[in-house]
Amino acid sequence: MTALTLSTAAAPGLRVDAIVVGVAKGAEGPVVAPGAEAVDQAYDGRLAAVLETLGATGAEGEVTKLPAPSGFKAPLVVAVGLGAQPEKDAGYDAEALRRAAGCAARALAGSQKAAFALPLADAADAGAVAEGVLLGAYTFDAYKDRGEGAKKGKGNGKAPLGEAALLGGRPRDKAYKAALERAVAVCEELNRARDLVNTPPNDLNPEAFAAIAQAAAKEHGIKVQVLDEKALAKGGYGGILGVGSGSASAPRLVKLSYRNSKAKKHLAFVGKGITYDSGGISLKPAGHNETMKCDMSGAAAVFAAVVAAARLGLEVNVTGWLALAENMPSGSATRPGDVLRMYSGKTVEVLNTDAEGRLVLADALWAASQEKPDAIVDVATLTGAMVLALGSRTFGIMANDDAFRSAVFEAAQEVGEQAWPMPLPEHLRKGMDSPVADIANMGERMGGGLVAGLFLREFVGEGITWAHLDIAGPAFNEQGPFGYTPKGGTGSGVRTLVRLAELTAAGDLG
Repeated sequence: MTALTLSTAAAPGLRVDAIVVGVAKGAEGPVVAPGAEAVDQAYDGRLAAVLETLGATGAEGEVTKLPAPSGFKAPLVVAVGLGAQPEKDAGYDAEALRRAAGCAARALAGSQKAAFALPLADAADAGAVAEGVLLGAYTFDAYKDRGEGAKKGKGNGKAPLGEAALLGGRPRDKAYKAALERAVAVCEELNRARDLVNTPPNDLNPEAFAAIAQAAAKEHGIKVQVLDEKALAKGGYGGILGVGSGSASAPRLVKLSYRNSKAKKHLAFVGKGITYDSGGISLKPAGHNETMKCDMSGAAAVFAAVVAAARLGLEVNVTGWLALAENMPSGSATRPGDVLRMYSGKTVEVLNTDAEGRLVLADALWAASQEKPDAIVDVATLTGAMVLALGSRTFGIMANDDAFRSAVFEAAQEVGEQAWPMPLPEHLRKGMDSPVADIANMGERMGGGLVAGLFLREFVGEGITWAHLDIAGPAFNEQGPFGYTPKGGTGSGVRTLVRLAELTAAGDLG
């Protein structure tokens, strides 16, 4: 991952491959943002005019490269758009800084070192820029040519930016150092989640995922318990077993327990971990299978969040539950019409085997409930209906408590994750009534994302505050990269979960 440093050095004397400056979109053209004064001065105060001549406007996501001015040791200046210029005396929004830094880091792939002269009003801004750099520089090249072809320039893609110096940062300031350390811990784990999502399903089955979680837990002092298929059968986890019954790769339930001796609260995070989803007997149509390695994004997010909480030493107890299975069609697969007895004791009539995520989550939610945590948050690529409702960049938030739903939404906004509160309409529950079981795994087609939320609510212990994040849209980016978001796995939900843990540790969440 890209190395980060805080620097008070002047831009002209830096021996780097590029100097990154920010440009805002002003009322009369591009405006050079604070932090780039030395660079602007070297252009005789005409940097904005030069950029405008080159077609730059300062719009978000815009990247303009130009030769560095005379006297600079760096050969290149990279101007990155920050979006609309803030009002007088107002600073730049953290997400604008994050996205701009991400665009610049991605544009500098193949470079060894760059200096970022973006606006840093305080330590929080430094943290935002650091996150943008680390997330924007991400690449997944585990399966790319690293042999002789790569050495001769015939490989696939460039190496990520090697090092980034944040100019205007204060290396000896505790707040700045803490912001940088936090960014590194969160982004390293988020990028690990991206790696998991991007790993092909022939290499990441439930057993392999569990082994990765065990290794990370050992490294970071997290207690781990893995239930294999025999333990799941003995425990009565009918949902997870039912979904995994058609695969040659047996399911797993992984419990990760981070404990802090000063903690006063306990959070449980539950993640859907379908390492590949064919739809089972209710097979997905052609064109809908190719990206289904991403159906374990919720479990990846939970895994990353628990490890990040441990690395940050947060004063909160956090338990992560990874419900891992592969949903495949075979002679042993669950059939539409089968009835499963869940870990809670409730029975579920399976009307559609492609509505499998709610089945594995139901078992994990009930398991999490037995520990009586202060709150449970589950994360899942659960429904296509949520994508239709909110698009590909926004996840939906449902909850059994309005205040908690609002708190989760505010946490997502704070860290720059696009989310939207969604209701749980009671009238939709009747659609899941079954003549042969306690509940069916399908209900009304309209409002399908909300129906799934109502199903999950049935498996949350009485009196426990709960929220459900449906990340089906933003978990996997099938389009081109933007801001600090790459193509492929995104790590959606990780930063929101970590922020919830931080708020809980500080006593600011319930």
